[in-house]
Amino acid sequence: MTFVNPQDRRSRRLSVVSQLSVALALCCALAACQKEEAAQPTAAAPAATQAAPAVTAETAVSAKVTALTADQLREAARKAYAENRLYAPAEDNAVEYYLALRDKAPGDAAVSSALTDLLPMTVIATEQSVNREDFVEAQRLAALLEKADAQHPALARLKASIAAQQDASTKRAAQQQLTAEEEAKKKVELEKKRVEDQKKQQEDAARQLATQQAASKQADDKAAADKAAADKAAADQRAADARAAEQRAAAARQAAAAPASADASDLRPLSMPPPRYPPEALRAGTSGEVQVEFTVGTDGSVTAARVVRSNPARIFDREAVNAVRKWRFQPVDAPVTTRRTIGFNPQS
Repeated sequence: MTFVNPQDRRSRRLSVVSQLSVALALCCALAACQKEEAAQPTAAAPAATQAAPAVTAETAVSAKVTALTADQLREAARKAYAENRLYAPAEDNAVEYYLALRDKAPGDAAVSSALTDLLPMTVIATEQSVNREDFVEAQRLAALLEKADAQHPALARLKASIAAQQDASTKRAAQQQLTAEEEAKKKVELEKKRVEDQKKQQEDAARQLATQQAASKQADDKAAADKAAADKAAADQRAADARAAEQRAAAARQAAAAPASADASDLRPLSMPPPRYPPEALRAGTSGEVQVEFTVGTDGSVTAARVVRSNPARIFDREAVNAVRKWRFQPVDAPVTTRRTIGFNPQS
């Protein structure tokens, strides 16, 4: 499956998503702060977070996403992928859509390929969420990873890291006894940082995917250019063969149209320069002969020449024909076609 990610639209969409996420986080944090002030809680935020039901592989994909049809999931996944919502926010990201689509279409190779591309980024995002002590997000991402591949090599390590870091965070929270106001501020800052980090991570991931797609397109363009060059060379060769055939046919027609009274005995040579000896054949001491059929026009010039036979084949053909084309004879009443055998001897 291939997606197009225009840079300008992507930047604007990510900016809007970022602003909306930050605003929503601020509202949620302020509401939570007011509720905590009214109830005067004594427990720290990490403890409240831990009290929430943990996300598992079975609940990683929300019911809202699961309720969509296969076509709706495919379109939602494509849109989320194009807008760099690769694994966040929850209930509206490419990983959840693809996991739900895989349940509805297990044999879809494009879905499996997309998940394979997205899982490494999900692992990195999980680790960064743990480092930020955002354990709810870390557990959600780990649950997505487990649903996608229960045997993933990083899964056990991530779960152990989440448990260890969560335990350490809980102990620190118990020691520090953060006030409700400080905790609310921390939540706002954490959410803001999480949104900013996710935006940057997804932009980096989108750039990597765009680079891979550009490299693939470059390879396709090169293959197309090579094929076009090969097709042109073949066409040029066919055209050259056609021209040569036409020349031979013209020579044959000219010879057939020549008067019966004009024959080889009418030819009186004026200039018959010998052929050039091919350097390779001369160095090798190769000798041979070439029989050339040629036509002399009424002005005494050679108008056509071709090799009838040669021994050895093709060693002296070119030089023999080139030499014959330079021969000159006295003008004749009608074109004359005849044959001559040209010998090549390195000793002569």
